[in-house]
Amino acid sequence: MSLLSLKGVESFYGASQALFGVDLSVEDGEVVALMGRNGMGKTTTISSILGMVKPRGGSINFAGKEIAGQQPHRIAQQGLGLVPEGRRCFPNLTVEENLLVAARGSDWTLARVTELFPRLGERLGQYANTLSGGEQQMLAIGRALMTNPRLLILDEATEGLAPVIRHDIWAALRKLKAAGQSILVVDKTLSELLPVADRCFVLEKGVTVFDGKPEALTPELQDRYLGV
Repeated sequence: MSLLSLKGVESFYGASQALFGVDLSVEDGEVVALMGRNGMGKTTTISSILGMVKPRGGSINFAGKEIAGQQPHRIAQQGLGLVPEGRRCFPNLTVEENLLVAARGSDWTLARVTELFPRLGERLGQYANTLSGGEQQMLAIGRALMTNPRLLILDEATEGLAPVIRHDIWAALRKLKAAGQSILVVDKTLSELLPVADRCFVLEKGVTVFDGKPEALTPELQDRYLGV
């Protein structure tokens, strides 16, 4: 049984339908890339998984339990950790406070997060709103890890970041993969995303149009579904 399984998920914003039948799965210890052009349903899919959008059709199963329609905090408590688009760190809390406020469980600790992201260890006493965008992204990832999630979900993992910071983020994700962390990640930088991913799902107008290994995502398919 998959750790996360979506089958035929349909979601709406008011009367406007955004997802028309999304199928997706993540196995234990797997890194899955969720891909597609802007406006094709990636963020809506994540919002549906996490209960911020209530699906009107299909099923969402996590760790053997149906979670579609549950309250977001109940879903999070079952072991899903989100790194949201736009980071959304608590601006008037320090780096240390941002991390400790999310702490739950024992595997991921302050020491382990700062080992993964040494920059955060150097800035524990700084307020989050004084960090660079890349440092805030590291903080958002560290905060999600402090919840000790079974599945880590990253929405636009490296969007808008400088190349050197993107390199650090991808290096951290490779370390998490090596440690057996299950990850669902959205990102547009295929050259960095595809080598990390075990499988890829591509959305087109709210429907899953590709499910396969990264090497099966040929240049022709990339141009058809991901090209500008």
